[in-house]
Amino acid sequence: MPPGKRPQFARPLTVGALIGWTALSAVLPGAAHLRSGHRRTGYILLTIFGALLLSALVGWFVLGGTENAGFVARDGILTTAVVLAVVGAIAWFLLVLFSYISLGPDRLSGRGQIVSGVAVGVLCVSVMAPFALTASTVMTGKQTANAIFESAASNPTAVPVKHEDPWGGRKRVNFLLVGGDGAGNREGVRTDSMTMASVHVATGNTAMFSLPRNLQHVRFPPGTALGKRFPDGFMRELPNGGLLNEVWQYAEDHPELMPGVKNGQRGPRALMDAIGYTLNLKIDYYALVNMFGFAHLVDAIGGLRIRVERDVPWGGLYGTAGTIKAGYRKLSGEEALWYGRSRVGSDDFSRMARQRCVIGAFAQQATPSVVLTNFAKIANVAKKMAKTDIPRELLEHIIDLGLKVKDAKIVSLQFVPPQFYTGSPDWQKIRTATARALRRSLQPARRPLAATASPGASGATPAATPTASRPTAAKPSQTPTQNGEAESLDELCGF
Repeated sequence: MPPGKRPQFARPLTVGALIGWTALSAVLPGAAHLRSGHRRTGYILLTIFGALLLSALVGWFVLGGTENAGFVARDGILTTAVVLAVVGAIAWFLLVLFSYISLGPDRLSGRGQIVSGVAVGVLCVSVMAPFALTASTVMTGKQTANAIFESAASNPTAVPVKHEDPWGGRKRVNFLLVGGDGAGNREGVRTDSMTMASVHVATGNTAMFSLPRNLQHVRFPPGTALGKRFPDGFMRELPNGGLLNEVWQYAEDHPELMPGVKNGQRGPRALMDAIGYTLNLKIDYYALVNMFGFAHLVDAIGGLRIRVERDVPWGGLYGTAGTIKAGYRKLSGEEALWYGRSRVGSDDFSRMARQRCVIGAFAQQATPSVVLTNFAKIANVAKKMAKTDIPRELLEHIIDLGLKVKDAKIVSLQFVPPQFYTGSPDWQKIRTATARALRRSLQPARRPLAATASPGASGATPAATPTASRPTAAKPSQTPTQNGEAESLDELCGF
């Protein structure tokens, strides 16, 4: 073809055909150029597009699919993803524009040029939207992760994370999960929900230990400042005082007992020492979630569907603020919060059972599609409600470990009456039950019925066991009951 001569179409393009071929090029780059006779350019675009798809598939298999999903949480990977999304948006904008030009819109009538130009302009903006959304979502995720997780480089007391051995040779990693009560009418933070999760690194098998807020006179490791201050137990001189949920704030209010520890870190360190010594385990990391912020998190996913067994009044001493009626309900964030917190007409142990239902409902209903749909709102709430000492560099490994836990065996143990008296605990009994639960978490499943038990002479039983015909373990959806009957959260909470 002589230079400068326009390629001839097999037949003239209508307005609709021109718009259609341009739209097809947004999905299959090079299609419009092939149609317009620019075959060389069309084949080059198709080749580049195919190479990109092949690279993506190869990358997926090389990384092991979802097995190494934590890799994408690296700060550098997130930054690269944002840059690629921006480049992709510009590239697809130019692709659509030049595809349109290659089809010769100037051959149309004046009206046809206007109509096709407007349509292609809308298409150009449309093809950029997914890339812009991806860039915005990834950037939000990066900012949220960096806000919640402190880099080990900026924390002189943090242990450096080695990617080849992130857990430092440990077979188990122990996390303290805390629900903090930071109400506006109360100074400081009271830790009203405390659960220690011990995760077996190789398998993801987990033992969970729930400690009641009113566990009294816990002890601290000998030789520590708090251990010397309370050799007979936390505030042992107060028969009705010295509750476990007071340890965090006590340490924050007495900096002289923990010299060299920064403000805001004394509370979690003291609580980790107390609970770790109680269970005879070393707690590696903690994560605190503000319980009032949890209400906003529930609202961010559109509320929680849950079965309310009986009316739950809430607010004040007599439930004057309102009542959550019995039945299957969709609770707002405020209602879900108070359903788990209300003490009106019930005790702490009933409240702990309701809290498990709320947590279980959230875990079930916060599906990946729901999280992605509401990601920006969830991320903004998470930045305000979460606090942890897990290093930022460990986040990718936490994600990988979490995927193991998702389908692993879980045992659950609550230190509640009648098996465990919270007013004068038998510390050796607690340690013995803890050790037994850890051993059971690694034992092979023996029966198809998923089960847990309330803590007692028999310790804890598996929370999820696979049947012979289903090699995959059931989801960790079990909870111990006070009467010793094994019930799943599905049965107990009516999900």
